[in-house]
Amino acid sequence: MTTPTIGQPIRRIDGRKKVTGAAHYAADWHPPGLCYAYGVFSTVARGTIRSIDVRDARRVPGVVDIFHHDHFPALFRVPQRGGGFNAILEASITDEHRLPFEDDKVYYAGQFVALVVADTYEHAREAAYRVRVDYLKETPLTSLEQGVARNGTQDGGRGHQRGDAAAAFDSAARRVDVVYRTPVETHNPMEMHATTAQWRDGGLHLYEATQGVTVHRNTIARVFGLDPERVVVEAPFIGSGFGSKLFIWPHSIAAAAVSREVGRPVKLLVPRAQMFTTTGHRPQTEQRLRLATDADGKLVSLRHESISTQAFVDNFTENCGGMSKSLYGCANVLVSHHTTRVHQGAPTSMRAPGAAPGLFALESAVDEMALAASLDPLEFRLRNISTRDESSNLPWSSNHLREAIVQGADAFGWRKRDARVGMMRDGDEVIGMGMAACSWDAMRTPARARVMLRADGTVEVTCAVQDIGTGTYTVVAQTVADLTGVSIAKIDVKLADSAMPAAPLSGGSWATASVMPAVAAATRNAIGQLTSYAVAGKGAFAGAKAEEVQFADGALVYRGKHVPFGDVLKELRLGLAIGDGATGGAPEGKVSFRSFGAHFVEVRFDPGISHLRVSRVVSAIDVGKIVNPLTARNQVEGAIVMGIGMALFEATDYDPHSGLPANNSFAEYLVPVHADQPDINVILLDYPDLALNEFGVRGIGEIGITGLAAAVANAVFHATGKRVRDLPITVEKVMRT
Repeated sequence: MTTPTIGQPIRRIDGRKKVTGAAHYAADWHPPGLCYAYGVFSTVARGTIRSIDVRDARRVPGVVDIFHHDHFPALFRVPQRGGGFNAILEASITDEHRLPFEDDKVYYAGQFVALVVADTYEHAREAAYRVRVDYLKETPLTSLEQGVARNGTQDGGRGHQRGDAAAAFDSAARRVDVVYRTPVETHNPMEMHATTAQWRDGGLHLYEATQGVTVHRNTIARVFGLDPERVVVEAPFIGSGFGSKLFIWPHSIAAAAVSREVGRPVKLLVPRAQMFTTTGHRPQTEQRLRLATDADGKLVSLRHESISTQAFVDNFTENCGGMSKSLYGCANVLVSHHTTRVHQGAPTSMRAPGAAPGLFALESAVDEMALAASLDPLEFRLRNISTRDESSNLPWSSNHLREAIVQGADAFGWRKRDARVGMMRDGDEVIGMGMAACSWDAMRTPARARVMLRADGTVEVTCAVQDIGTGTYTVVAQTVADLTGVSIAKIDVKLADSAMPAAPLSGGSWATASVMPAVAAATRNAIGQLTSYAVAGKGAFAGAKAEEVQFADGALVYRGKHVPFGDVLKELRLGLAIGDGATGGAPEGKVSFRSFGAHFVEVRFDPGISHLRVSRVVSAIDVGKIVNPLTARNQVEGAIVMGIGMALFEATDYDPHSGLPANNSFAEYLVPVHADQPDINVILLDYPDLALNEFGVRGIGEIGITGLAAAVANAVFHATGKRVRDLPITVEKVMRT
């Protein structure tokens, strides 16, 4: 009998390649004749290029050419995104809508203004440093506050309204009206953005650091006016992206363009400093929360109104209120989003876009509301859990938030919490305990896959989905192993080549829920083809009816005969049996899909040395069926650490006069390190959501960061009595009177 692999803690099948250096990333490819490109980046945030002097740069040995707005090929624009999830496989999407070197205007500091191509990386970099650019400078808008004051706001869409929130607020027994702020955060994945571009016979081949080879292929094809079949994008390994590698950025287009111009392969690596400018970030937000309850602590009004920054080269809106419209039951709700333009690079999706900053604000406000209602924060949430998605008036497909709160609280020891501020101590340290709910959309998009049963007894799976470090290689292998009984060691998974069956972006926590059904369909179709071959041939199954033949433990089974599939193919002198599978998006109109959970955080503050740390986290997560507890828990743990970074460390600072990012390096952009890691306990509830797909699986990559910053902030308040409403929570803010 086939031994199940789904639900088992299988080690990552790609792990050995990564730890031995056999895994190739975008910058690891060296085609013959390779040139290197290095950018010249604007040193002003707003202005016009008056002149570019390349004479000294051309004196550097090995320089092939230097490109800029007066010397660059004409390219085509990409239409604005549209069509929703069901059109994702055919989509072409850019985050920065302006084409590189399109004109002489500068819209943000760090914008590409020239590009040097040379025979070595060192020569290209030296020449780039010698390019002289003269600007007509203008005063930039460098923050949300400046944008609002000088440029006003625009409606960002994605709003929601039901009931009369204002009237219900005014007549409520208890009210809270507070403003929360979050800074710009920069993704900073370990692998920097890179493109290796090569033109062959009129077609383009890219090795790209991308979270979506299919969409990247479609987009680059439109930019160059090519049939998408003439473009191949490969990304077999990604050193994470956190959303910054979802869509195409100027460097990828520029690398492909100059490669065609010089007639040689070109590699372009974005320096770490420019990953703070030209490859996206989480935008700055300001969020006003107005909550009100009746005398029993039940919510009667909820307003969540946000403003986020966007660039002059895009139209991105941070969907801060996306969770607020339905996480809690409330008859009177208003959610609105506005944007204001500033002279910064284009913001983009960053792990749990909208929900991460949005739930910091909402879950902090919920704690303040609980305090105003004289209720324990846990009890307040339990009283107000939504029993259905009131924003769409649909039942939840699955919602175990109540159980997540109860299980998490028990594991954390919430009952031992002394509700009085600053009263829990351990030696010199004051202990604070805080909690917050977490939530993220459960999504599924169209996907395709191919499975081949080979005569040598192995199975090959191909799919254009990416493994961005989340364990997709392993989950795909588990899917095939579960359906066939073939050992994982005999399953060869090949991913992230746009020539393979099209697959969605690896982002938004939808890849696993989308790809597993496609792989399963392909597996069944491959078995079906094998069976049809077997019953039609002259071998052991001749004369049998296809419906009478079973497949188990890697073999065809019929009336006592048990023949491994490889032997069946060999007997028929066939090399393989092939199955293609395709699945659509999530069913619409019957239920609402969402994942839920709860974070419990302990912080410790030593006032004598002004030291604040997160010491313990317990998170209970409801994300449907757990395919692989090992990789799933790892995903949540990573998101928790990133949430600690959001809460205590991360902020991209811009010089208010020049608009230049002031801390654009790992020396000055603070993130959690090993010394900052708390004790983490992740509880995975494991309730299959069979309405979303046959496996009951939902995504898990985003939810762990949502609400975490609020849980930290709530714990800090419990320890110190200081309610910090603007991230990050620094010691200076805690000490401020």
